[in-house]
Amino acid sequence: MKQTFRIALTLIFFGCSQPNENTQLLESRIDSLERKLADTYKPGFGEFMSSIQVHHSKLWFAGQNDNWKLADFEVNEIKETVETIEKYQTEREESKKIGILKPTLDSVDAAIQKKNAAMFRRSYVLLTTTCNSCHRSVNFEFNVVKIPDNPPFSNQDFKSYSN
Repeated sequence: MKQTFRIALTLIFFGCSQPNENTQLLESRIDSLERKLADTYKPGFGEFMSSIQVHHSKLWFAGQNDNWKLADFEVNEIKETVETIEKYQTEREESKKIGILKPTLDSVDAAIQKKNAAMFRRSYVLLTTTCNSCHRSVNFEFNVVKIPDNPPFSNQDFKSYSN
């Protein structure tokens, strides 16, 4: 995409009255912007996974407390993170396999929309199992996900007050 952008800008300004000078100036600016872009902070794969881990835990406690609005929020946060990984971590083998979570996330989402606690528990267990299957398939079997025992934050109430 950078190359396409560079070519487009070069062609646009190629017809200027002083093509050599203008082209060199634009190429210099493009090179400078490309260097800045390359140095821009991009979260690593681990940061994205840590985000999923937090939302996975919060999702569990929201569902256990029939807080369907919070559960809906949390499952969508996980979906967004999966999409972000697919967009910004394309060079990682793990990114190529993370789509395996989408059907299980859809299953959790369906349970939330139906406000069905039993269906939620089953789909959540499947989501957790799928996470571990993915970890094994990319040689991260040492990173085992489980159903959480304790809420991740002591300053959040997972009870439902307005379902």
